[in-house]
Amino acid sequence: MPTIPKTARYSLAMKIDAQFTDLIELLLRAAYSPAEQKTPLLKQASVKLDAIKFFLQVAWSIKALDNKTLASLSQPLSEVGKMIGGWLSHLTKDAPMKEAS
Repeated sequence: MPTIPKTARYSLAMKIDAQFTDLIELLLRAAYSPAEQKTPLLKQASVKLDAIKFFLQVAWSIKALDNKTLASLSQPLSEVGKMIGGWLSHLTKDAPMKEAS
C-alpha cells in the first residue's frame, strides 16, 4: 500500500476542521435567525455535514483515521444529521400553518 504524504493528511485534516467550523456557524446562524431564513441555513448545514462525513471516509480510506476514531465520530455526526432533519421537518410543517393564518 502506498504511503500517503503527511502534507496530504494535513491538508485533509484542515479541510475537515474548516467544514466543522462552518457547520457550527451555520447552525448558530439558523438558531438566531428569523423563521423564514432558517430553512436555507439548515439546508446548507446539512450539505456541510455530508461533506464532513465524506472527508472523514476519505481520511479513513487513506489510513489517516483508524476504525475506532471513525466510529467514535460517525455516531455523533449521525445524531446531528437527525437533529437537522427534524428541525427542517418542523419548519416545513409549520410553514403552511402560518401561511393559512
